[in-house]
Amino acid sequence: MNSKSVKQLLLMSLLPVSLCLHTPSFATGLPTAVDGQPMPSLAPMLERSMPAVVNISTSTNIQIQENPLMQDPFFRQFFQIPNQPRQQQRNSLGSGVIIDSQQGLVLTNNHVIAKADKIKVTLQDGRQLAAQLVGADKEADVAVIKIPAENLTQIPVGDSSRLRVGDFVVAIGNPFGLGQTVTSGIVSALGRSGLGIEGYEDFIQTDASINPGNSGGALVNLRGELVGMNTAILAPSGGNVGIGFAIPTNMAMTIKDSLVKHGEVRRGLLGVTTQDLTPELMTAFNLSNKQGAAISRIESNSPAEKAELQIGDVIVAANGQAIKDSHDIRNLVGLLQVGDNVAIDYFRGNEKKTVTATISKPEFARLAGDKLHPRLKGTQLSAIHQDELEGVVFSNIQPNSYAARVGLQTGDVIVSANRYRVRNLNELKQAINPTAALLINIQRGDEGLFVVLQ
Repeated sequence: MNSKSVKQLLLMSLLPVSLCLHTPSFATGLPTAVDGQPMPSLAPMLERSMPAVVNISTSTNIQIQENPLMQDPFFRQFFQIPNQPRQQQRNSLGSGVIIDSQQGLVLTNNHVIAKADKIKVTLQDGRQLAAQLVGADKEADVAVIKIPAENLTQIPVGDSSRLRVGDFVVAIGNPFGLGQTVTSGIVSALGRSGLGIEGYEDFIQTDASINPGNSGGALVNLRGELVGMNTAILAPSGGNVGIGFAIPTNMAMTIKDSLVKHGEVRRGLLGVTTQDLTPELMTAFNLSNKQGAAISRIESNSPAEKAELQIGDVIVAANGQAIKDSHDIRNLVGLLQVGDNVAIDYFRGNEKKTVTATISKPEFARLAGDKLHPRLKGTQLSAIHQDELEGVVFSNIQPNSYAARVGLQTGDVIVSANRYRVRNLNELKQAINPTAALLINIQRGDEGLFVVLQ
């Protein structure tokens, strides 16, 4: 059989299939309704929700570090080195949600707009608007920006505390800069914390596909209500594997209110250090409950001390919310403002008690090192919040001090102490035992190292 005959045979074998694909009976055989009801579709809900979701693009000018020799015009002329631009522009993409059409307020992630010199918002109808930063909270990764309030659509905000595992949700955003994209899934888990993604974590986990560029976008329920703000993914292979995280709206909107009012989140202090319950602690404390946060330290003259809490008390609820572990109490206190009251339910032994404490302002921004630990005598410590670095800096170290002899230098930043993450002087104070050796992890320029003070 020649090649022409083979081609004819193949065409004849495919002909009935192609004819079948175009028969009217197949095209009209799809059902338009089930049990007399129209086929379900998310389209009506999305048509209401999508105009409130925006694409965000930012540009940032970055100063290029040069060798000092390159700044010498005679050196450049001798070696005929042409002038190079000393700034480089970096662009990034993300998403946001219009939450107030009257004021033009857009909710997004801090990491979407961090350090941006220019923020541009693109609406679903194609309009491109310049945006201004209202306020941002790096710790919770929440930011609010403002655009001109002209013919905007805002999204209704739902109560994220009513979410249940298994609820259907839809993610709307701008993945990979493609433009508005919708993916669907379910709530896979609630209250995810301890992931190390943000300082304050209480994530909704979902298998709705979330990818780079979705950050700041909307996670909505089937009523079209905003229940979360898409923030991060777990991507060991670099792509989406069905594990995405969103900040619950109840948390995001609380932070939003503070950002709009003050331009920042004014977090206060309860004055406790807690740790998760373990079977050993439960036995030692003679407890029957398996969830809670055990108080391991109480700050002197703190709201916790004034409320007569004691080391060994186990916090099980605060303001009516169950406390499962130490992350829960930290998240809850982190959302409170100075002057707010917090009702704390706790166990002392097997006796359950309730007390009310008033959140106070952190006591200090700088401190002599010997106030924290005798081996830090001759040092001055200050809180630092600069670029991506946050911790406590040695603002001064005397040359003849113990700290200088073990190699510490002025400008070193303490990022952890005794394996506890340290972001300010209060946290450093809570992590230190003045009568024991002190292990600190410091950041020195681009280097990190551990130092033991014995």
